[in-house]
Amino acid sequence: MASFSRLPWLLRTASLSPRGIRLQSRCICSFVNGRSHGEFDKPSRRSFYTYSAEPFHPLPGKTPAWKSPEEAVQVIESGMKVFVHGGAATPLPLIDAVAKRGKEAGLKNVELIHILTEGPGEIVQPEYDGIFRSNSLFIGANCRKAVNDGRADFTPIFLSEIPLLFQRKIIDLDVALIQNAKYIIGLVNPRCPRTHGPGGIHQSHLDVLCVSEFELPELKIKPESPEEARIGQFIAENLVEDGATIQTGIGSIPFACLNRLMDHKDLGIHSEMFSDGVVDLTERGAITNAFKKVLPGRCVGSFVIGTEKVFEFIDNNPFVVMLDVGFVNLVSTIVQNPKVTAINSCIEVDLTGQVVSDSIGTTMYSGVGGQVDFLRGAALGLDGLGKPILALNSITEKGESKIVPFLTEGGGVVTTRAHTHYIVTEFGIAYLFGKNLRQRAYELIKIAHPDHREGLEAAAFERLKCMPSPD
Repeated sequence: MASFSRLPWLLRTASLSPRGIRLQSRCICSFVNGRSHGEFDKPSRRSFYTYSAEPFHPLPGKTPAWKSPEEAVQVIESGMKVFVHGGAATPLPLIDAVAKRGKEAGLKNVELIHILTEGPGEIVQPEYDGIFRSNSLFIGANCRKAVNDGRADFTPIFLSEIPLLFQRKIIDLDVALIQNAKYIIGLVNPRCPRTHGPGGIHQSHLDVLCVSEFELPELKIKPESPEEARIGQFIAENLVEDGATIQTGIGSIPFACLNRLMDHKDLGIHSEMFSDGVVDLTERGAITNAFKKVLPGRCVGSFVIGTEKVFEFIDNNPFVVMLDVGFVNLVSTIVQNPKVTAINSCIEVDLTGQVVSDSIGTTMYSGVGGQVDFLRGAALGLDGLGKPILALNSITEKGESKIVPFLTEGGGVVTTRAHTHYIVTEFGIAYLFGKNLRQRAYELIKIAHPDHREGLEAAAFERLKCMPSPD
C-alpha cells in the first residue's frame, strides 16, 4: 500500500520497491504528449510498447478500480504478506482500514512488512496480537516497543539490498508493491509532493486506487544540545570541504552538522534520505551540486522525512531527483562522486573501533539502514578524498561512557572495526584508519569524556596487555 497525490494517468514516484520502484510520491495529473500536457480529455499519442514490463508502460485494457480505503483492503485475508509504504508517504487511511478489517473479519497471521512507517502504529498494539505480525526492515519509534516485547519482528538488512528481498521472492508479497506483488493498492493524496525521477507508474499497473486527503506525517528534529552543536562544528570545520558530496543519516547530530555548513560552497547531495536541513543549505546557496559526477546539478535521494518545509521544497522541483535505493546506495555509484562525506550517528563504540548503531544492548532501536553503504562508498571514493564519519555524544543521559572497553552484551556491530575511519564526539575527532589496536584505543580515549578516560585507559591495558599509545 502506498500513497500518491491527485488523479493519476501516469503516477510519478520515487525509489525503493522491488525492481527499484518505491511508491512514494505524487502522480502526474497530466498526459505526457507535448501538446496535451496538462489536459485530461485525451491520452498521449506517444507510442508505447506492450512487451515492456516496466511500470511506466500502460497495460492494454486494464484500469484500476476506484474504491474507498475500507473497500480496497477487503482483499486481505488471513496468512497474507502485505507491504506498507513508510516515511512521509505512509498511507495512514489504508493502515486504519487494514486494522478495522483485521478485527471485523477475524483475520489471523497477516504479516505486515514495512520500512520506517510513520504515524501512531495502531496495528502493533497488543490488541492486534494474532491478527497482524509486523516485520520491520528498519525500526521506527511507533513499533520499537512491540519489537522488543517480542510481538513484532525485525529483519536486519542493508537498505541497498531491500529490493532483492522482493525480486528474489525471499519475501513473496500478496498485496502492495509494483511488479512483485499479486495485488496493488494505491492511495491518492493531494498533499503528497510530486517528485522528479525515472519512477513513472502507469495507473494500469494498480489494481485499486483510493482518494484521501490528509496531512503527511512529519518528523521534527529535537533542538540540538550544546554537545551536538560542538560535534556538528567539529565535522563542518574540519572534515567537510567545499565541493564535497554529502550524505547524512537521521537524527539531531547530522542535522547539527548541516546547520554549520551555511558558508560552504558548491556542496552536493547524494543520500538515501534527506530532511529540512538540505532546504536551508540550498536557499543559502551552499548546495549547488555543481561538481557531482552522478546526476550533476541535482540533489539525489530515495526518500524524504521531515516537515512541510522539505515537502514543499521537493514538490515538482527538478533540482531534486528521487531514485531507486538499490542505485543510490550502491557502492559503485557512490564512489563516483567527489569528496564523498558520509555523516552518520551511532550508539556505542568499543576501543577497537567496532560500532553499534541499531541497538542498545539487547534492545533493538533502529536498523542497519544505509550507514555501511555510504561509509564504504566514502572510503573507496575514486578521488581518494572521501570521509566516512560516525558521530556520537561521549556519554549517555545517565553519564555512562559511549566509548567502552567492550560492547554492551547484545549490541549489534553494524560497522566493523575495519570499516571505521572517523569517530567524532564533542571532545574531538579520532582517525582510526590504518591504526593498530593500541593506537586506536589511544585515539578513542582522547575523545572520550574526561570523567571516563582514566578508567578506559586501565581497561585498554587489561584487554590489550599493553598501554595505548600514538605510535
